[in-house]
Amino acid sequence: MMNNRSAVVIGAGLAGSEASWQLASRGIRVHLYEMRPVINTPAHHTDRFAELVCSNSFRGDKLSNAVGLLKEEMRRLDSLIMKWADQVRVPAGDALAVDREAFSVGITETLMQHPNITVIREELDNIPDGPVIAATGPLTSSKLVQAIQKLPGLNTLNFYDAAAPIVFRESLDESKMYRLSRYGRGNDYLNCPMSREEYDRFVDALILAETAEIHGFEETGVFEGCMPIESMAKRGRMVPAFGPMKPVGLPDPRTGKEPFAVVQLRQDDFHETMYNIVGFQTRLKHGEQKRVFGMIPGMEHAEYARYGMMHRNTFLNSPGFLNDRFEMISRPMCYFAGQITGVEGYVESAASGLYAGRMLADQLEGRMPESFPGFTAIGALGKYVSTENKHFQPMNCTFGIIDPLPVLPGQKRIRDKKERYEAVAARSLHFFDSYNIKED
Repeated sequence: MMNNRSAVVIGAGLAGSEASWQLASRGIRVHLYEMRPVINTPAHHTDRFAELVCSNSFRGDKLSNAVGLLKEEMRRLDSLIMKWADQVRVPAGDALAVDREAFSVGITETLMQHPNITVIREELDNIPDGPVIAATGPLTSSKLVQAIQKLPGLNTLNFYDAAAPIVFRESLDESKMYRLSRYGRGNDYLNCPMSREEYDRFVDALILAETAEIHGFEETGVFEGCMPIESMAKRGRMVPAFGPMKPVGLPDPRTGKEPFAVVQLRQDDFHETMYNIVGFQTRLKHGEQKRVFGMIPGMEHAEYARYGMMHRNTFLNSPGFLNDRFEMISRPMCYFAGQITGVEGYVESAASGLYAGRMLADQLEGRMPESFPGFTAIGALGKYVSTENKHFQPMNCTFGIIDPLPVLPGQKRIRDKKERYEAVAARSLHFFDSYNIKED
């Protein structure tokens, strides 16, 4: 069925959706396999593409933030994910957050209606021959995991991920909350202030609360960026107060002072009917979530649209298995993309799908694919997953993995961090401006 102008994409999450769009936009016929709803996962709630199973936030949107740069690079490369994220964004201060339902509906309809994309709703139990992008995500089915494990030069690794609860706004007592974004950058968040006494009682309850047992779970197996709130409390009583509950930059307008601790709630949909509890990933049992989180001021009678949950994530030991374009070293035109490769985060996953889709399209058009340089955020992610690392772990996009600015003889290093990061961003975006001219 395949020819030199067609490809298979496995998985219609963020990475698979973006890869399919990039290929189809170049005239490549795409056979997009998605196993839902034939086979469901513990984390998904619908059969739509690009469903956001954890937060609705794509994180910071400024160019002095590495993920902000990554998003801007993607916009300049005709990203479908960024197009819809920008179109259905909801207020979130300096962050880009979206109405998760409108986002996945838009992505699904766009791809389903594309003349170059054929959607096949079935589970694959192998990686088919020919041009392929496997973007099966951290919840890859057990059959496909077994097939992937047999590929040459590979070991798979597991860790655990968690999602924060979502509550209905009408069930909140907003008289005990105040609206403010950190450092006065708008009023997009609901803030629940806590005194020292309230915080101590809350932490005691967190530590003693009953958690859901998950086979194989160990505290050391959790990705740091998705640490359950109760695990933070068990690490140290003040860990939550220096993490998601930090009050810095959030003075209570009723007192003019920063409270001892703050729980933030972020809008989750267009109509402001639902809010998620920022940074409160959890594996507490549902009844315990209602009881313990009911100790948060204003959430005493909160009703839950979705309780927090934890699920297994699978990722590859990519160094030595993938090159810096997310392509298998031992099998040309076989790519992996998304969180299964060891990138962490919505934007990073989509970016890897964009990268893989563009590189495979180049090959199918008879061109030699050229890796993006390491001074770009997308190129840096490719370098990270392909560079030898004995302790390889999932990684968000940070300026630490992007090539630093060169310091020429007679020049001084830019001391101001914000100014330095903006200069790194300008260098990257100049590359993509030139890249687009070359593409045209």
